[in-house]
Amino acid sequence: MDRPVHLRIADELRDRITDGDLAPGDRVPSTREIIREWGVAMATATKALGRLREDGLTRAVPGVGTVVAGPVRRAAQDLTRQRIVRQAIGVADREGLAAVSMRRLAADLDVSAMSLYRHVAGKDELVLLMTDAVHGEEPPAGQVPRGWRPQLELEVRQLWRVHLRHPWLAQAVSLTRPQFVPHGMAHTERLLRALDGLGLDAGTMLHAVVALVNFIRGNAVSLEAELQARTETGVTEDEWMSEHEGELGELLSSGAYPTLAKVVTAPGLDLDLDSVFEFGLRRQLDGLAVLVARAQAGRRSGD
Repeated sequence: MDRPVHLRIADELRDRITDGDLAPGDRVPSTREIIREWGVAMATATKALGRLREDGLTRAVPGVGTVVAGPVRRAAQDLTRQRIVRQAIGVADREGLAAVSMRRLAADLDVSAMSLYRHVAGKDELVLLMTDAVHGEEPPAGQVPRGWRPQLELEVRQLWRVHLRHPWLAQAVSLTRPQFVPHGMAHTERLLRALDGLGLDAGTMLHAVVALVNFIRGNAVSLEAELQARTETGVTEDEWMSEHEGELGELLSSGAYPTLAKVVTAPGLDLDLDSVFEFGLRRQLDGLAVLVARAQAGRRSGD
């Protein structure tokens, strides 16, 4: 004989409680929410909640509703959106963006999960706030250097430092669906300002700036993967390379890759993310210099 519907609903809610999805003090679905989620009558929803109370899993709180029984963690007096964001950034910096969850932050801050939602709507909004906060760590330079190229270099290096401090940032930022966060937009404004008045049309200016930002993101995309690999294995990048030197040596000595072997065994070779960034930044700016020179030459010929 099939188990009654109200008991099946109670079983599912019980599983949420035992799995930790609903912690002590968290509000459980109301009768109306149960009606909507399971498509049952009011009497069935009431019976399901009654069964949980009978089992000692929930209790009624005036003005709140039915909550999970047990010791209730109360929100600290100083819990703020800024404190939540700072905690989330710390978790992401140490363990990656995937480790950030509302439940994890509630545990770290020793508050109920519901108290977080009074300040942040959910993880999507939290990631936006995190992204905005870290972009704000590099304020505008007190004295802007003369010339478009030094101005771009200054801004791009600031953004690179932000990505180095926060390896998860490259995963959080999208080129196709950009996040409109104030501090991030301020960086874009300063990049565009460096190119303004040089004779470049609006499309060229915007493409140049987006290409520079995506260059930074492309270089930084490996940072979180390296952080996660180091966390999971305890092996650093240099240690990993040392462990695989023999394998690489066999491949290079096979004769199948003569040009690669010649290049990677050249004396004094130094290749890492910073050297790739420096090389790429110079080439990006060299290419822009050609466009600027052409634009200014065209403007002079039109005078």
